Amino acid sequence: MNLSFEVVAGAIGASFLVSLTSMSGMFALWVGAEQLKRIIPYLVALAVGVLLGDAFIHLIPDAVNRQGSVSTVCLLTLAGVFIFFILEKVVRWRHDHHIDISEQSGYIKPIAKMNLMGDAIHNFVDGILIVGSFLVNPVLGFTTTLAIIAHEIPQEIGDVGALVYGGYPPAKAVLYNFYCSLTVVVGAVFTLLFSQVAESSLVFLLPIAAGGFIYIAATDMIPALHEHSTLPHLFGQTTIFAFGIGFMQSIIILERFLFNQ
Repeated sequence: MNLSFEVVAGAIGASFLVSLTSMSGMFALWVGAEQLKRIIPYLVALAVGVLLGDAFIHLIPDAVNRQGSVSTVCLLTLAGVFIFFILEKVVRWRHDHHIDISEQSGYIKPIAKMNLMGDAIHNFVDGILIVGSFLVNPVLGFTTTLAIIAHEIPQEIGDVGALVYGGYPPAKAVLYNFYCSLTVVVGAVFTLLFSQVAESSLVFLLPIAAGGFIYIAATDMIPALHEHSTLPHLFGQTTIFAFGIGFMQSIIILERFLFNQ
């Protein structure tokens, strides 16, 4: 496969641009500690809506279009849930086995580590999608990048909130979230080197990533929302949860507009 400079430079530049959207969570560095503590439950609600919306509205339908078999995609999505269940078991075992939580002041909850793992896989998939679109047409590459950035911004904001809730200081939450976002570049480079393997792997990676998002949202984040049961939290979290889902649905409209041009 002959790669032009335009394709390589455009794809790598676009992947770095998507990585930089992780910095949308930097607001956590300037918000006071008390105010941040108050808004964290709403940021977690946003993360839940975006994760579930991304899984059911984007990743799974895209996987079905590529795979052609709904039952196979459902099985792979369940495999993703199972894989993340095992990963969380390992995370909890390693922490509980090696550290006495009662003596650990800076305890990092599994929700934070699982969120980083799920985000890293998702960003890797985004890198494959970006390069794949640039290989078809540079214009398609830029429109795909724009669509990815549009849905990444609210997700990154929610992710930083989930990391802070999980025990990371705001500065570390932003930094680790940025490190995770660099897997977009890794996915892009992997695709440039092994385009056919990367494209075929999407059939498996998309539903597995969806299963991971469903697992993280359902088992780690939603229980965290139930820790706050006041009436303002009920209305506020429900509204923001719904907003996250609605925003992901609106990206479908944006993608249709961009890709039909």
